[in-house]
Amino acid sequence: MKAHRGILAPLMVAGIALTTGGWLLQRGVERADNVFVNVRLLQEVVDRVERSFVEEVDPDSLYTSAIRGLIRGLGDPHSSFLRPADYENLRIRTEGDYGGVGLEVIERNGFVTVVSPIPGTPGARAGIRPGDQFFEIDGKPAKGMDVDAAVDLLRGKAGSEVPVKILRPGVDTPIPFTLKRAVIKLRSVPFAIMLDEGIGYVPLQVVRENSSAEIRAAVDSLRAEGLKGLVLDLRGNPGGLLDEGIAVSDLFLDPDAEVVETRGRAPDQNDTYRASHEQAYPDLPVVVLVDGGSASAAEIIAGALQDHDRAAVVGGITFGKGSVQTLYRLSGGNVLRLTTARWYTPVGRSIQKEEEGLAGVLEGHGALTLSGQLIGELSVDGRPTFQSLGGRTLYGGGGITPDVLVVPDTLTDDEEAAVRQIYRQAGAFNVALFNHAVRYVQAHPSLRPGFRLSDEEMRAFYGSLPEQGIEAGLETLRRADRFIRYRLEQEIALQAWGDRGAFTESRPYDRALQSAEELLRHAPTPEALIAEVGSRAPPGGGS
Repeated sequence: MKAHRGILAPLMVAGIALTTGGWLLQRGVERADNVFVNVRLLQEVVDRVERSFVEEVDPDSLYTSAIRGLIRGLGDPHSSFLRPADYENLRIRTEGDYGGVGLEVIERNGFVTVVSPIPGTPGARAGIRPGDQFFEIDGKPAKGMDVDAAVDLLRGKAGSEVPVKILRPGVDTPIPFTLKRAVIKLRSVPFAIMLDEGIGYVPLQVVRENSSAEIRAAVDSLRAEGLKGLVLDLRGNPGGLLDEGIAVSDLFLDPDAEVVETRGRAPDQNDTYRASHEQAYPDLPVVVLVDGGSASAAEIIAGALQDHDRAAVVGGITFGKGSVQTLYRLSGGNVLRLTTARWYTPVGRSIQKEEEGLAGVLEGHGALTLSGQLIGELSVDGRPTFQSLGGRTLYGGGGITPDVLVVPDTLTDDEEAAVRQIYRQAGAFNVALFNHAVRYVQAHPSLRPGFRLSDEEMRAFYGSLPEQGIEAGLETLRRADRFIRYRLEQEIALQAWGDRGAFTESRPYDRALQSAEELLRHAPTPEALIAEVGSRAPPGGGS
């Protein structure tokens, strides 16, 4: 395994770029002349604007705007020009703890758009969800705002607050939230738990330093309890460090097995990353859970294990973040972050999903699940086919298509219409959920996992909403009762018992997990598991 270090995008850090312009001599006189003319033209425009524009302008800002306009013209949301302060902020965000709200964001259709809230952080707790777009951040309009500028506004001293307004598909007015910043400590594995019949469950929330060590420790602890099959949950995992994504894959692959390949125009951007150690758990059947929030390094793990027929992948089609960004240091401490390559799985599937493939979910086309997640259509129609290394049919076309597609429990049209009305006040509503959950736990010291709220308790919650400024009619609340009950019970479990408790409370509603458990109950070996999913009909519309 090559010790390359990625970051949340993920990024590959490269050396200093050559900026002398001497390369022009190798490109021919004609091209050099054309470039010289264009450079001179740009200089003439800058000089004229600086001298003659009706208002005084900073010449440095003109050059910065020109550079950023050039990069914007590439149509790539992951490429950007970073001033020294911007780069330092990026370094802090990706290499250490920081004060922030815990949202993974990208630019989409002119808005800073949430890819995934990091579990357990202020953004996730407030109810921000994938596909939400920032309308306003700390009083500043966010339309057209650079992603790095938006992140700078969201970051700050732990304990301080930042007001934001969110555009959400299906809600006709911006939703106000007040996010209280916290020190973002990205935990990889919050807990590990043994389910029924020797099936262990390990959630990997983000791929960061020590993720592979945390996975190993979690699996080893479960083995001591009689582990027979493993569910590795990558749902909602926004990715992280490349080398740790490779290290996690390495736990389940043979030495020298290919994990991921990069392909770019420049020869130095073409590389293959391989496993380097003996498998830690060669006889352990593994099911990997994924969904539309699984991105980047999480997709690398799922793709590698699927291609090598080492794990069955269950859930929804993943996000499709499969491009590589290289950092080039420029003069004056500036940095160019440029997309230079794409990720490919061992059998040659591109992880990168085309923009039009992402648009459906991010623009609100899809069903709303019981948990409030927006999902797109689960279909393999039109996707190119590939063969796994063992000869199974796999699907390309961006993202990772599971072996078993599972549709989560979705809301009816009537329920969804009611929930979208509540979303107009989502910030206040989530505060009300939190406050009620805290009071409920305090008032019920003997509360036990598996509890269910009675109709009377739900009516008491609904009755408390007007005094908290939430204007939703009783009929609307009743139509949305199933969704609100689920959310409130989840919040109570989280306050009472933490992440493990919230997981236990949601387990009866988790169709993908139930499918994974069913597979593992009938598969005592990795080979039997792959034979089981291989014998099923190709994924189409879910199960």
